Amino acid sequence: MAKSILIVDDDELIRSFLHTILQEEGNRVEEAKNGREGLAKVLAGNFDLVITDLRMPGLSGLELLQEGGKQKPDSRWVVITAFGSIENAVGAMKAGASDYLTKPFRDPDELRRVIQRVLREAQAEQTISFLSEELGKQFPPLEMIFLGEKMQQVHRLVKEVSPTPASVLVSGPSGTGKELVARVVHQMSPRKEKPFVAVHCAALAETLLESELFGHERGAFTGAVSARKGRFELADGGTIFLDEIGDLPPAVQVKLLRVLQEREFERVGGTKTIGVDVRVVSATNKDLKTEVDSRRFREDLFYRLNVFPILLPPLADRPEAILPLAEYFANKFAVSFGKRFSGFTPSAQAALNRYGWPGNIRELQNVIERAVILSSGEVDAHLLNLEFSEDEAPPADGLLGNLERETIQKVLNEVGGNRKKAAQVLGISLRTLQYRIKEYGLRA
Repeated sequence: MAKSILIVDDDELIRSFLHTILQEEGNRVEEAKNGREGLAKVLAGNFDLVITDLRMPGLSGLELLQEGGKQKPDSRWVVITAFGSIENAVGAMKAGASDYLTKPFRDPDELRRVIQRVLREAQAEQTISFLSEELGKQFPPLEMIFLGEKMQQVHRLVKEVSPTPASVLVSGPSGTGKELVARVVHQMSPRKEKPFVAVHCAALAETLLESELFGHERGAFTGAVSARKGRFELADGGTIFLDEIGDLPPAVQVKLLRVLQEREFERVGGTKTIGVDVRVVSATNKDLKTEVDSRRFREDLFYRLNVFPILLPPLADRPEAILPLAEYFANKFAVSFGKRFSGFTPSAQAALNRYGWPGNIRELQNVIERAVILSSGEVDAHLLNLEFSEDEAPPADGLLGNLERETIQKVLNEVGGNRKKAAQVLGISLRTLQYRIKEYGLRA
């Protein structure tokens, strides 16, 4: 993407030289012939990068940096200083400059490298800021994510492995939050200031997946009109998340194994070897050991990915988290939709607790979103639109509910409180009976 760059220098030859080099790189370039003109342009525009000479009549480059940086904190700055006056550049960097260039310029490639690195760092910071903001919008706080004994165990594992470079394999049913855990691993790692790049392996055809992961050169295949970096290059220095890794085609498995072993690869259609420093976090809802035994997944790749396994429990095994998560989602959607949420009725709470949640947290979020849209404050059970199995069905209301309560209590009395016998007499499962006893406050 083209960047907007301002050059501030009282030397017309230097401005022209820089302008030509930077414009050749596809950037939008403006010039200012002194510090005062430069400050006016900085305040009036939104530049990704400002390149300024330090020694100028009137307003110096350091003064421009100090004032302009205060007013436009998102802009990056590179200062130009004469060879032999490096102490001036050091002072400018303490004031907020990202780097410096010395004149006379000897090598245009050095200029390109410095500018590209500064812009790349700025882009990475924007990406991290965006991800942090999006995480705050989409996901509950950490204490809620890891609510309950089983998830506390997961949290302990995450805290142990995050500071290390080890590959992590997150397993668990669909909808349990595997990508969220991967993001937490990244955010708690030394790589948190670098990119987090997610790839959903099952969503792409084999030919597209290889290009997506490793990039391609121009002309590598029909439609490849220009070279393109792959996700591994984009994640360099950071973390790549490979979701649904069990669906990776055999040919791509071979190439991924090499990246994990050698930290290098070639783009599709290319011969140049590219080295990367990337931490791999993968996820699957399959039993990869079974996939290995069935020869659908490479054993050597499995061991490379499974250095540190983390297993996420289904939501049904975390009953203490259901209502807090439901309330979190309801409040979030109420704010998003401009609705009022005043809580769940007792019947809605009972329904949320009884339901099996085959779609786990993802299903819970979708159910609550729909209920909030339909509600006018309090969410009742019928707004949840849950389809219960016979064992999960909530109790009837009114007269039918009273009749059921009296019948269950009578049977419990007759069998001396033996729940197993009572369930057999009533023709319901023991689990359903236990729910009914709790719901009606019965004496077993």
